[in-house]
Amino acid sequence: MKRLAILGSTGSIGRQVLDVVRRYPDRFSVAALTAHTGADLLCAQAAEFKPSFVGLTGSTQAIDCAVPVAYGAEALEEAATRDDVDTVVVSVVGMCGLKAVLAAIRAGKTIALANKESLVAGGSLVMDAAKAAGVDILPIDSEHSAVWQCLSFGKRFQKIILTASGGPFFGRTRDSLKNITPEEAVKHPNWNMGAKISVDSATMMNKGLEIIEAAHLFHTDRIEYVIHRESVIHSMVAFEDGTIAAQMSPPTMDIPIQLALTYPERLPSGTPTFDFSKPLTFHAPDEKNFPMPALARESLRIGGNAPCALNAANEAAVGLFLKHKIGFCDIYEIVKGVLSTLSVIEKPTLQDILNTYDEIVGKLMRDYR
Repeated sequence: MKRLAILGSTGSIGRQVLDVVRRYPDRFSVAALTAHTGADLLCAQAAEFKPSFVGLTGSTQAIDCAVPVAYGAEALEEAATRDDVDTVVVSVVGMCGLKAVLAAIRAGKTIALANKESLVAGGSLVMDAAKAAGVDILPIDSEHSAVWQCLSFGKRFQKIILTASGGPFFGRTRDSLKNITPEEAVKHPNWNMGAKISVDSATMMNKGLEIIEAAHLFHTDRIEYVIHRESVIHSMVAFEDGTIAAQMSPPTMDIPIQLALTYPERLPSGTPTFDFSKPLTFHAPDEKNFPMPALARESLRIGGNAPCALNAANEAAVGLFLKHKIGFCDIYEIVKGVLSTLSVIEKPTLQDILNTYDEIVGKLMRDYR
């Protein structure tokens, strides 16, 4: 039986992880749960799954829970390093995930990863630490899970081809995007996601961040992407003989989440198959009107703390946009400006990464308050 620590159990990914536990109670037990907010749901989860540890990172106010509760940011690392945990599901949002991932790796835990910041901001730190510790990092993100599956968990390949839905504004020109509102930007055509990642999908930055993640996960810069509106093919891998392997499934996170938990086995998920009579379409990327992936590749080329800077600037700019303080197209201009003026640290330490993030976010929050 695999013993899980679920960091971010009240979020969308965390709740779906618990659905897998409900589906296979003879294979999984929950040893630790943490949440940033959502104390009522966290306590309900604790009452159902009876973990030995519960953490609430976003508050120090005591809550009434069936299990003793640890409070503050330190609860993430405590949950991730417990002796009664085998696999740590990292589904928190933000830079707090990076420290938790590194702590879990040092403790020798298997990582089921759904935290973008860990690899975007600290990819070299994470992958080097995992290699040194002999720890597996299993991707939960649907695109990276698709690549992993196409590679049959590790084979030689020519290039990776990620797919992108194109977001809610596919086909629009940059001029027509200037007056987009946050309410319009969060309406994704295929996926039900949080506000930040929905805006990233609308700007196409989400694909840029996934390119950076894939570069670290699969140790390659041979990464392309194609617009695939139906979100049925999640990624592809091209091999040297001209063969292309594609992973297909309905647009749901249930399958990649379960696979990260049950690997190396595949088990029934209850997810219905898709209708083969419906056409699948593909389009070339439009980086003239949606240039964010190009910025992400540039940050990867620069290296060092540049991907962290890109991530920090984007996170702050998206937050400002959601608060109606900047326009939709300003997100790109802000991120581009931060990247072009960055003092690059070629081989950043963890503290360098955290300082880069804090300085950029802090400055942007002050500039636009």
